[in-house]
Amino acid sequence: MTRTSTKTSKTTRSTATRSTAAKTTRKPAAKSTLPKTRKSSAAATPAADAPEAVVVQESVPVSDLGELKKVELIEMIVERTGVKKRDAKPTIEAALQILGEALAEGRELNLQPLGKIRVNRMKKLSSARVMTCKVRQTIKEETTEPEPLAEAAE
Repeated sequence: MTRTSTKTSKTTRSTATRSTAAKTTRKPAAKSTLPKTRKSSAAATPAADAPEAVVVQESVPVSDLGELKKVELIEMIVERTGVKKRDAKPTIEAALQILGEALAEGRELNLQPLGKIRVNRMKKLSSARVMTCKVRQTIKEETTEPEPLAEAAE
């Protein structure tokens, strides 16, 4: 058993990963009246027929950056796009409102490169709605362009 511990700013959580191999039970062979012969080497290794055990480990990223708030998101978008803040803010707020409504309806979102978001569970409280969502992001492998074979002459 492998134990990993993940520490966040508020809680400590430990997850256990267990490697399990398929267990096989062999029944004793019925006694035969045939003369005994040598067993082949393939028959002498019964473990070769058993499937290999696969170990899966869960990794939880830990960030010291804290949560991303709407004000910081708007500033980052304004910086990256060069659009004026007074033009970007209403657009971003409208997009966030639409996304929140879609999640509240239980709709699945497919917004690449953010990922595919699916609501697994939803619980309505008196003053809030608690949703457990699954986010699946595709991992983009960085492609490097090959270096030119010759330098350009100037």
